[in-house]
Amino acid sequence: MTSAPILRITPRAAAELARLAICWDSAGRVTLELVSGACETWALALGPERPDGVPIARADGITLLGLPSQEALLRGLVLDFQQDLDGGGFLVRGGDVRGGDRIRSCACGAAFSRLPG
Repeated sequence: MTSAPILRITPRAAAELARLAICWDSAGRVTLELVSGACETWALALGPERPDGVPIARADGITLLGLPSQEALLRGLVLDFQQDLDGGGFLVRGGDVRGGDRIRSCACGAAFSRLPG
């Protein structure tokens, strides 16, 4: 990945991705796929490395892979991880509202829709 990353990974998200990569015996590589969401257009689905995945971000020894067809939907966003007493989960945030990275998230934070910039 020689150009700028497609999305940014927060340190909390990188730590949880590293834990998942170990559980999946995935050598520090995790795939993020966007699937149809129930409350917004897209929902996050994470899994072990897929052969059709391409690097979209790196942080703290983790390489996050994505599908080439979904790069435009992820460009400029931030992947975070929040944990509380009820558990935890990944969520996506807009990176820079001035740059057109506006999204609308559902209450869970894991599903989102891109808004016109």
